[in-house]
Amino acid sequence: MSWSQLYDPFDNRILSTAVSALPVVTLFFVLVALKKRVWIAALSGFLVAVTLALFVFGMPAALVATSAVHGVIFGLMRIAWIVVGSIFLYNVACETGQFEVMKASIAGLSSDKRLQLVLIAFCFGAFLEGAGGGGAPVAIAGAFLIGLGFKPFEAATLCLLANTAPVAWGGVGNPIRTLAGVTGLPELEFSAMAGRILPPISLILPLWLVRSMVGWRETLEVWPALLVSGASFAAMQFYWSNFQDAGLVDIVSAVFSLLMMVAFLKVWKPRTVMPAGDGLPVNSADSTPSISPNPPNRPGAGVTTAAVTSHSAMAVVRGWSPFIIASVLIFVTGLPSIAKYLAFPALSMPMPLLHRAVLKMPPVAPMPTPEDAIVNLNFIAIPGTVVFIAALVAAALARLPLARTLALFRKTLVQTVPSTLAISFMVGLAYVTRYSGMDTVLGLSLTGTGVLFPFFGTLLGWLGVALTGTDAGSNALFGNLQKVTAMQLGLSPILMGAANSAGGVMGKMIDAQSIVVASTATNQQGQEAAIFKAVFVHSITLACLVGLIVLAYAYVFPSLIP
Repeated sequence: MSWSQLYDPFDNRILSTAVSALPVVTLFFVLVALKKRVWIAALSGFLVAVTLALFVFGMPAALVATSAVHGVIFGLMRIAWIVVGSIFLYNVACETGQFEVMKASIAGLSSDKRLQLVLIAFCFGAFLEGAGGGGAPVAIAGAFLIGLGFKPFEAATLCLLANTAPVAWGGVGNPIRTLAGVTGLPELEFSAMAGRILPPISLILPLWLVRSMVGWRETLEVWPALLVSGASFAAMQFYWSNFQDAGLVDIVSAVFSLLMMVAFLKVWKPRTVMPAGDGLPVNSADSTPSISPNPPNRPGAGVTTAAVTSHSAMAVVRGWSPFIIASVLIFVTGLPSIAKYLAFPALSMPMPLLHRAVLKMPPVAPMPTPEDAIVNLNFIAIPGTVVFIAALVAAALARLPLARTLALFRKTLVQTVPSTLAISFMVGLAYVTRYSGMDTVLGLSLTGTGVLFPFFGTLLGWLGVALTGTDAGSNALFGNLQKVTAMQLGLSPILMGAANSAGGVMGKMIDAQSIVVASTATNQQGQEAAIFKAVFVHSITLACLVGLIVLAYAYVFPSLIP
């Protein structure tokens, strides 16, 4: 059985586009306007998507059902499991007292919450994104910031905002690799072009982060550190993406920026220290930062202005060991040369009935093209399993009793049940809209913008990530469409493919899965609507900035396109 996607079921492009948007509009209407729990909102959007796929787009019921099941399997393995693993790792670090040592080591660099935000959410988060992605940067960095004394809502929104510019090379370059695969164009050229679009955003992102948290006066007090972190990351991001490979861009840039920050903070301190929690700003010459004795999982616990607990270098390494182990394992298992030995072909199989049964049609594809539907059940090297194993290893090294470790895991499972349901419905929704063609209808609505396509094509990537939850997913969905449209308009397909990925990273903070990860990791279940509203303006504004950069490359600096 095969079925061809239909991109204008009403023979009216505006009406077809409006109807195709209903699943996502329903999700956010129920979440934001009706203020229902996120899993209820996701279920509502999912039911609307199934109804439209069946009765408007004419998709056979068997294909609708298998699309939904395919999405649920992906959501559970690739998104929900990383949330469970990350929170379990955090709980282990808290239970063993290692998190207190980690907080003390960060406070030893700076007890200023503005600089802690940059070190954890921007530098450390970018490393986690490059090593594995999949929600780990938001989940781990968000929990970390709460332990330092950030308010949970603040930690959730700031980590979402920070997890933007590195996403194009997340998961050891997977989005760029996916883009090259669907377009047949060179991976290195896409990486180089993205590496010419995103560095200006990376340069200003630390300032943007801090300004989102405090006023301009407090932001400018730490501008030298913000410049060091942003400039070092942007410079290495440009260099590595243009002259090395696409796989290690985030990892190398994050490590370089972190080392530059550590060195800089040895010789420079802000005049006024702004502690996390409820502490008042103090003159850095009059006090020494410290860690409060409050438990790390209590909102407001963290840095105060008493004395810092001093730890030996070995104690600091042991304190950081849960996250060191997780980072190393994520990085090593993510390397293509290693990952191929951890993936078993027998566990990667076609989805029954769905695989190659849906045909992409022109203009999305040059000719009717069957769409693959491969269920990947390889569970060893995925980020969730790797972080879970790291938590077990960290617990064993800290001599945490097995019974207590298992109790922590059971607690984590119970804690994450609502987010697991929400993620399952959301990704099921995304897969139904993808295979039914609703996503593509939305994308095609932006291709008729003529000379402004470089700007709106960038927003197409943003829309793709907001719908699919991943930059790789957006590139798989719209990458070839960008190529075809660019060639029809006389634009560079390399530019527009990279624009899809670069614009997409700004949609990462508003996609429903990321919001669920952030709310769960920071114990903000029920606040998903508020989180969405808090980050939406940042998301669309940054996406428009990227669009303006792409416009400049298209018409002002075309010679700089690879």
